[in-house]
Amino acid sequence: MNERLLILIPCYNCERQIARVLRQFTPGIAARFEEILVLDNGSKDRTLEVAAAALKELRGIRACLARNWENYNLGGSHKAAFAYAAAKGYSHVVVLHGDDQGHIADLLCVLDAGLHRQHDACLGARFMTKSKLLGYSRLRIVGNRAMNLLASTVSAAKVLDLGSGLNIFGPRVIGDRKVDRHSDDLCFNVYLLLGMIDDRLSINFFPISWREDDQVSNVRLFSQALKTLGILTEYLLRRTDFRRIDHRDMPRHAYRFNVVAQVGGALPT
Repeated sequence: MNERLLILIPCYNCERQIARVLRQFTPGIAARFEEILVLDNGSKDRTLEVAAAALKELRGIRACLARNWENYNLGGSHKAAFAYAAAKGYSHVVVLHGDDQGHIADLLCVLDAGLHRQHDACLGARFMTKSKLLGYSRLRIVGNRAMNLLASTVSAAKVLDLGSGLNIFGPRVIGDRKVDRHSDDLCFNVYLLLGMIDDRLSINFFPISWREDDQVSNVRLFSQALKTLGILTEYLLRRTDFRRIDHRDMPRHAYRFNVVAQVGGALPT
């Protein structure tokens, strides 16, 4: 398979951040990829309008601005993009969240070293020694590292992050229909990681810089931690069932989006 890289930028209510995210794609960086898919998940603000204006400033890359048919949540946006990539013949999907917490430049060393060809997934890890965190409390860092340790223990695999917003996935992940059974919510990455471990895929973690500008409530953090703990407990105690059941609240036959705007020439057919 020829190497063709699609960038997925999932976004929801990111009008203040999306232009900054897209400005990361200078001509030199943009040339490393074939297409950017900015996928809006039904934002209530001006994310679409701001993104459309910012995309017109890009040079050296095709871009597609699209909106999901309904709010599929973060996991559903991944599934819609994976289906699009598989249909268009892309070899890899790079995921960069649209909230301007991560930096695409952190991925370039992975591409330069060819690690994305050697592994089925290369996952950005916020809590590696060389990673840089801004806006994270010590309690939150310790809590995440403890959860990573727990995930490593129950899965018998090295887990350095249960889900950041900068990753690259290869053909064996993009084309795996079992991914559709993973939860559509913010825990999608946890299910995806455990699924890849179960399938014995090759996973590489790499250090990233990550910024948390907006304060996340302690209640929300605690709620997310409890959900993750519940997933890991279920995985440990009911692994056979965990592998075969559908973890979605609302199973769907397909995840679709409408194209809002295109720039940089015709998209691949």
